[in-house]
Amino acid sequence: MLYICGTPIGNLEDITIRQLRILEEVDIIAAEDTRHSKKLLSHFDIKTPLISYHEYSRENKKNYIIEKLLKGKSIALITDSGMPLISDPGIEIVKECYNKNIPITTIPGPTAFVSAFVMSGFYSTSFTFYGFLTKNQKKNLSFLKKNNTTAIIYESPHKLLKTLILLKEELGENQKIAIAREITKLYEQILCFTLKEAVNYYENNKIIGEFVLVLEQNENENENEISTIPLDIQVSQYIEQGYSKKESIKKVAKDMNIPKSEVYKFTIVD
Repeated sequence: MLYICGTPIGNLEDITIRQLRILEEVDIIAAEDTRHSKKLLSHFDIKTPLISYHEYSRENKKNYIIEKLLKGKSIALITDSGMPLISDPGIEIVKECYNKNIPITTIPGPTAFVSAFVMSGFYSTSFTFYGFLTKNQKKNLSFLKKNNTTAIIYESPHKLLKTLILLKEELGENQKIAIAREITKLYEQILCFTLKEAVNYYENNKIIGEFVLVLEQNENENENEISTIPLDIQVSQYIEQGYSKKESIKKVAKDMNIPKSEVYKFTIVD
């Protein structure tokens, strides 16, 4: 069995009883950085053998891990913090497990982007997690305008200010953003302001820690969203609000900027 095992993102008290049991019971723990993970395991007196599995050794170590799993060993896959595979290595192992019919399960744990999202206070029916933006994405941030959901981005301290300036140029200085750093750690901080205020703040304050950026969903999101709803459904929604069929057709035509006859033709509401 391969256990995809989440670990605390800062505060060690966030580890679960099940995580502790699995880390003790498995034959091997595959860690992104064994030096980092030794501190976690030592804190809880876990003596399970450790091997490294990171970006630069993944092909050789993947084969080794799969070989051990096929021989009946159980392995826990962990990263430096949070859930494996989220902006971290591990997907190749999971894919190969499916190819070899090796059973997989997950031991859930904290994730920084979900924690930042719920602390932001931004209401949203959905969000899009981008992880660390690539160089090409930063060259053209227009995709953020097209995506009508709350956007969540990871950023390192030495790139934070430059990224905020690029976001301000693309999305406007009044775009609201929540910026969280060092989540669950001693110096945890979350600030909510506009991109203009964010740039001003970080131009005048020391930038330390790993950051999660939460960009509030555009208030004008419905401009594109309503066009995907069938005309008869839109009419029905207005009727449910108490409008007559004639009034509802008129309202939909205005919303969609099309003739009333066009709405009537595609409307089957009695």
